[in-house]
Amino acid sequence: MSSKARRRPFNVTEFETFFNGWLVRQEEYSQELRSALQTRETVADNDVLRELITRVLAHYQQYYEQKSRIANYDVSLVFSPPWFSAFERSFFWIAGFKPGLAFRIVSSSVDDMDTDQVERMERLTVETKAEERELENEMARIQESVAAPPIVEVVRRMEYGRNVDGMYNDMARATEGLRGEMEVVLANADMLRSRTAERVVEILSPVQNVKFLAAVAELQLKIRMWGWQIDGDRRR
Repeated sequence: MSSKARRRPFNVTEFETFFNGWLVRQEEYSQELRSALQTRETVADNDVLRELITRVLAHYQQYYEQKSRIANYDVSLVFSPPWFSAFERSFFWIAGFKPGLAFRIVSSSVDDMDTDQVERMERLTVETKAEERELENEMARIQESVAAPPIVEVVRRMEYGRNVDGMYNDMARATEGLRGEMEVVLANADMLRSRTAERVVEILSPVQNVKFLAAVAELQLKIRMWGWQIDGDRRR
């Protein structure tokens, strides 16, 4: 049985339904985070904030789990997702926001970190950038392999009608190998995104985390709104 046949069936429409619901919850969490900042009154509220932070992180993890299911079905959909506007996709780095964006959001939304927090955040920034470069190099290698001799030779044989019986099998093996490599890079990129966010949350206090997560949600929702507005203007 081919690896293509072993892939789990997946309904793309089902994901789009999930994603639309996920965005509704994203808006609700954005409002809840902002409200939490405005209404907190005592240090005891930290327990309430921690519970909210846990729910928000679980919300993002749910998205990554569903995204992984799509990648297992067809990784090319994740790299060019029709459920995002062209404007949204212009911000993407390996099928999602760059992990290092978290540090820019922290800088713009949290202005009361102490010296220890600043030092820990700087170390995490350096580590994350190094891992980003590794993934970028791996992605570049995969993209370059598309023009590598094995695949080029298969295409050439198809153009000139040579060895017709075996060319489709050769192409299938080549593309399946590339698909598998792209799935691995995507999984590692999503893991880095999740791990970076978790480590940022570990460094920040509950109140600082609410500020950070509120800014993240607001940025995502604004980019989405602007993207669909731009697409709407183009269709007129």
